[in-house]
Amino acid sequence: MNRTLSILLAGTMLSAPAFAEDLSVVGSWSSLPLHNQYEAPFWTKTLPDASGGSINVELTTHNQMSLGLGDIYPLLGQGVYDVAMTVADYAVADAPELEGLDVPLLALSADEARAMVDAARPMVADIYRDRFNSHVLAIAPYPPQVVFCNHEITNLADLEGLKVRASGRMTAKLLEALGAEGVNVSFAEVPGALQNGVVDCAVTGAGSGYSAGWWEVSTHLLPIPLGGWDPVVTAINMDKWNSLDADTQGLITAQVASGFEDLAWDSAQDALTNDIACLTGNGECPSGDARSMTLVEVSDADFTRARDILTSEVLPEWAERAGAEWAARWNESVGTVVGVQIN
Repeated sequence: MNRTLSILLAGTMLSAPAFAEDLSVVGSWSSLPLHNQYEAPFWTKTLPDASGGSINVELTTHNQMSLGLGDIYPLLGQGVYDVAMTVADYAVADAPELEGLDVPLLALSADEARAMVDAARPMVADIYRDRFNSHVLAIAPYPPQVVFCNHEITNLADLEGLKVRASGRMTAKLLEALGAEGVNVSFAEVPGALQNGVVDCAVTGAGSGYSAGWWEVSTHLLPIPLGGWDPVVTAINMDKWNSLDADTQGLITAQVASGFEDLAWDSAQDALTNDIACLTGNGECPSGDARSMTLVEVSDADFTRARDILTSEVLPEWAERAGAEWAARWNESVGTVVGVQIN
């Protein structure tokens, strides 16, 4: 009997975690599908279940904590929390080289966008290590960033002279080169800004705009991806990461790829078509009630003009701010994948 009890006790000790890891996790916008469909289920169920109870997660979001958008990653680096995820463009004031992750108009499908992200990932990993004392776990997309207007427009040229909220710094530079006035307004403040005329138009993901009710204060939708894909970077504080044993690091790495990142990218493929249908009523809406925004067709001439301005003005200007080393790294990685080189 004693031998049997010893064997059972030994087996229990081998199968149970030696101690639990507690992770404080700060997610992205709580109202949007990326958080509700992928982030929250992953951190609250998928990862804890896969760990057999050895990882406990306390999850909140940056908007629920009322964090300044530019403070999210610096606070992560200081160890205020263990894991954080939000739009990379929110951090470019501290890391202008990070703008090279989210370049508009270069990826027109989720597959193309993921190829860009995969090419940029070694650069992004170095930026987060050096700038924010953190280790990159995942990069997931929001839907393509398109243009909502509470102003009648018929083509891209009609943006000239209008006040437009950009989704990131590179998009703001592109809008200014197109003759629009870039206005800095946070995502949560956009509906009021559109309604009160602070801005005439605003750029965000079509699905994000649908979920946040931008269709209530917008009349026209221009589905040109002027804002890229607004990649959301998930990172863990480097000191916390280094404190984990190799098995735990391997578990988190594998699970975040299959249980979060891959799922988010898979859903992004058809997101723009579905979201446009939901916003305009042109097609079946899988997300709820279809709305009735006016869909503005993007002509080949519109797209060509915007792309030419991007490559001749916006990217070279970014290269000057980021520095020659980062421009060279971008050319060798992202630029090679998309067939664009910064001179």
